[in-house]
Amino acid sequence: MAGRKPVCWFEFEDGGNDTLEVIVGLSPNSIGGASRAVQREGSQYSPTASRILFRDRPEGDTLLIVHQGDPKYRSHFDIVRELTRINWDRMLGRIEAQGPEDALAMLYTSYYHTMINPSIYQDIDEKNYGGYTRYTIFSLWDTYRALHPLINLTDTAMSRNIALTLYYHSKSNPHSMLPVWSHHGGENWCMIGYHGVSVMVDAAVNTLLPEPDTERELETMDAIFTTTNVDYYDFTGLYKEIGYVPFDKSRNGTSVTLENAYEDWCVYWALVNHLDNTLPDVIGYEDSVRESYRQRALSYRNVYKDGFVRARYSDGSWKTPYSLLSTSGEGLIEGNAWNYSFYVPHDVNGMMQMMGGEKAFVRKLDTLFTMHVPDEFFAETEDVTREGMLGGYVHGNEPSHHIPYLYMWTTQPWKTQYWVREVMNKMYRNHIDGLCGNDDCGQMSAWYIFSAMGFYPVCPASGQYVLGAPYLPYMKVRMGSGKYLEIKAPKVSDRNRYIRAVRLNGKPLTHAYLTYKELMEGGVLEFDMASKPNKKLFQAVADKPYSLSRSEN
Repeated sequence: MAGRKPVCWFEFEDGGNDTLEVIVGLSPNSIGGASRAVQREGSQYSPTASRILFRDRPEGDTLLIVHQGDPKYRSHFDIVRELTRINWDRMLGRIEAQGPEDALAMLYTSYYHTMINPSIYQDIDEKNYGGYTRYTIFSLWDTYRALHPLINLTDTAMSRNIALTLYYHSKSNPHSMLPVWSHHGGENWCMIGYHGVSVMVDAAVNTLLPEPDTERELETMDAIFTTTNVDYYDFTGLYKEIGYVPFDKSRNGTSVTLENAYEDWCVYWALVNHLDNTLPDVIGYEDSVRESYRQRALSYRNVYKDGFVRARYSDGSWKTPYSLLSTSGEGLIEGNAWNYSFYVPHDVNGMMQMMGGEKAFVRKLDTLFTMHVPDEFFAETEDVTREGMLGGYVHGNEPSHHIPYLYMWTTQPWKTQYWVREVMNKMYRNHIDGLCGNDDCGQMSAWYIFSAMGFYPVCPASGQYVLGAPYLPYMKVRMGSGKYLEIKAPKVSDRNRYIRAVRLNGKPLTHAYLTYKELMEGGVLEFDMASKPNKKLFQAVADKPYSLSRSEN
């Protein structure tokens, strides 16, 4: 049936049962695919069956025993509901935690949110070329920041399928690009940047791509190179030519420049750390290619003036007048210069220098969290609201999510421990309106999961997770490797929010981050918490997280 206003009328005889059960089949391909889904589900979950196996879970199969005539399972629906409950319990059970009831409700609600998208997008009996499970709903401008790094840690099988989905998307895309925002298996071009690159490189450098042979690596890198060189997409050609996207060409040009610089760093990082030994010999990439991406990664410098990012015109001049507070008309998308000026996740030391050195950098961070921004400066931006702001820091929208962790690059790392807990207390509440902004397909919730564990991927693809401070006294998290990471902080509280010492598997942890490899190995991460900061901890330059520029502060 088709039409603008189709109407259906069904009549049913009274069979002595006041329940009407309807089975719905879904397919992204055809009516036949939906019909086969109904047939398979109907036979698999018949209420007269004696046992039901639910397969393809990382923990193994779930066996549900159904006895004929059991009043608990009067219908097909009762069985499916019970099986669904069992499997959600098992999925959410990958995290065990102790703590206040409201905090646990937020933790498991957040974890549930991270499992909604990306979602499987194929028929129940479909076999894709390459033998992978196809996904869709990639809100990549949001989710590359924390959701995909979380999946990389906790569900490596899903990560591999996601990477293959992105790869084959580029093969079917007329522009040969990785997705920008995948919706129902297609492209909807929402938001800016080419953040599929970040997700692919993060998977590549952590060896999550299947069949890590030279051919697959080269095909993957070819998709990444192509995506970063579609010159007609969002003024990429002009960005490469003059080092920034001008305001007179794009109303979001400054944001595009900053985000492209990070993605270009991802390519540079992949060349240096994952493929440097194979690419030059196999397909002739020279060192100049690697260096060109390094220079592109430094393009963020071209939009800083007087310590803040600004909109700039094609002739090199700067937009005047300008506002550091306004979220509209300043070359930035869904954010203002106060927040976007801190967006250089791959080169925090370099950003620090652009903002006047460490002392000025810390002063600006302090000011951001305590300043007042009048409503008029964000009234026209629906994703920036008062509920999602802590001072001038905008947690209700994604471009700022890494900012509380930036103190870890300075000589005052304890301020990260202070502000992360403030954000968690004020921006996440166990209430119907407890989220401070759009969850954006799990990104807001992934931030909470990471921050509760005590670390966060400030620069995805770097392989480092920057320390904050744990939120709960105990967590046990199942890694995708099958091993468990126990996080113990028995004295943690709003008062005892500072790290006095931290140990990994009994050994003192002096560097201000954990690596992907360390986390996947599992073990015990112990935090000694106190009411006052240990100002000697994480001070050595060698113990600071990665930065492209290792300049003196």
